[in-house]
Amino acid sequence: MPGQFEPLPGGGAAVALDDVEISIIRSLAVQLLELIGPGPAENASDDPLAELFADGPSEPPSDPVLRRLFPDAYVDPEGAPRAKEAEEQRAHSAEFRRYTENDLRAGKRENALAVVRALDALASASAGGDGAVLKLSPDESRQWLSTLNDLRLAIGSRLEITDEDDSDLLYRLPDEDPRKPMVMAYLWLGGLQETLVTTLMP
Repeated sequence: MPGQFEPLPGGGAAVALDDVEISIIRSLAVQLLELIGPGPAENASDDPLAELFADGPSEPPSDPVLRRLFPDAYVDPEGAPRAKEAEEQRAHSAEFRRYTENDLRAGKRENALAVVRALDALASASAGGDGAVLKLSPDESRQWLSTLNDLRLAIGSRLEITDEDDSDLLYRLPDEDPRKPMVMAYLWLGGLQETLVTTLMP
């Protein structure tokens, strides 16, 4: 089980994490929460219907990581469209973002918080030891999968990884390269994510 998720009887997944691994994932999840931003302000409306129809941003985030986490919905997969088509795509993307980004951020925030809370509970259980076994329900497994994906997207964006060829180059970085620790985290999280996906397959 060390280093990979395994299925639990009846559903869910388990993985053995040592104290360093717990600390790394928790730190990354907290950084993700800081990047996504806080939830609704304390003085937000108590009317859930008003909150439901509250407008979100219409422009893409300026931070490249946030742009990766919250991409435009309408993008031409064939490449650069003509000027008129590009303008229409931007308008559609802005409208879509306005009505969906707040909910997307809330979902990512909730998933990352679930990861932090699970790790805090695990750290308390392993106090004085050298790690413990994290056991997740099927719903918790999906929250973890979402957050692991977000963490890899965020790190990949910082490393300027855009396709599989870029990932291959990471394996050949010299140890003295300052990106090496981030690369190691990216690859390790990828392994965790892959094994967690396998546990969720029927």
